[in-house]
Amino acid sequence: MTADQHHGCPVTAAPAAPSDPNPKLDFGGTTPYEDYVHASVLHSLQRTATKEPLEMSFLVVTQVMELYFGLISFEWRHARERLRHDDVPGAVAALRRSTGQLQALRAAWRPISRMTPREFNSFRDSLGEGSGFQSGAYRHLEFLLGEKSASMLVPHRAVPALHAELTAALAEPSLYDETLALLARRGHPVPAEVLDRDPAGAYVPSPGVEAVWAGVYSAEPGELTELGEALTDVAEEFTRWRHDHLLATRRAMGAKAGTGGSAGVAWLEKRAQRTVFPELWTARSHV
Repeated sequence: MTADQHHGCPVTAAPAAPSDPNPKLDFGGTTPYEDYVHASVLHSLQRTATKEPLEMSFLVVTQVMELYFGLISFEWRHARERLRHDDVPGAVAALRRSTGQLQALRAAWRPISRMTPREFNSFRDSLGEGSGFQSGAYRHLEFLLGEKSASMLVPHRAVPALHAELTAALAEPSLYDETLALLARRGHPVPAEVLDRDPAGAYVPSPGVEAVWAGVYSAEPGELTELGEALTDVAEEFTRWRHDHLLATRRAMGAKAGTGGSAGVAWLEKRAQRTVFPELWTARSHV
């Protein structure tokens, strides 16, 4: 018996040192990293239309944003599913993850926002009528937040699979709709006209929902308060992303008309004024 065993402390053998401390280099084919990440595919997708070096930066950043749109959409759909099953902690966890992803998405504006008007205009014409306004993944995000409009399906009519996906998303309850349904199941007096409304329509703020949130926040903190705060974090970061988009556009091109036929800065200013999950903000005045 060793001294350590005598005093009740079991002796743990030290892990064996690897026979070769160097990483494995020969895999006899593609690397496991390539097989998992498909990095070569990602790096093959940048096809610039001009010889301007800054176009590459613009294109890569835009593609990174698209990847984040898809990731955040995944998290919000997961959160919505958890809410349907009354799993508030699971929903909150997904919303918290998406908050960090939204912060990274916001940071993606920095390379674009530092372009001078001359630099941006050096390749802008190559975009033609292309515009982020036409992003199907971004539109899915807005639908999940409850910002619904059937007219936003029009740009995607020529792509049947995407059009069908967005049409289904338009008709589904939003993340906020599922939150209010959960509050009603927990005994909170969410108005019937809110619960029974057509989910394909734009959400209209309700004094009754405002009163429900005021009650949640006036009570002792619990998982519904955590849910409210997680949703508010999402709303805040999404609003900041819109504001960053507005500032980047204003700095790079001023008040010029946007690509894709939009009004440019004027359109973005209008969108930036929208409030996500409105009663979560107004209810705070009554607590």
